[in-house]
Amino acid sequence: QVQLVESGGGLVQAGGSLRLSCAASASRSVFSISAVGWYRQAPGNQREMVATITTGGSRNYADSVKGRFTISRDNAKNTVHLQMNSLKPEDTAVYYCSLYSAQYGYDYWGQGTQVTVSS
Repeated sequence: QVQLVESGGGLVQAGGSLRLSCAASASRSVFSISAVGWYRQAPGNQREMVATITTGGSRNYADSVKGRFTISRDNAKNTVHLQMNSLKPEDTAVYYCSLYSAQYGYDYWGQGTQVTVSS
């Protein structure tokens, strides 16, 4: 069973920055063949994709975070990061990390980390 542990959330003023990290307990071989993504869910809203990165390093971002957020992965350390700059109050949500593979039919989720941006 793969476990994902997010960290780095907190309270920040609008315009500030946070860096989220996600550590996976998967073996390096599993991590390296998996896509990884960050998702978020605000109260009363559905969970939405924030950013994803494939095994080959291709990145995809939600329009609302393009130019402000950057996703990266370190296959040697089984970690994925989300650098969040120019934060806005509407970025407030619980942020979740996901490790998944459509080819091999699995997806794992972390417990989430709270990000709160004050105006």
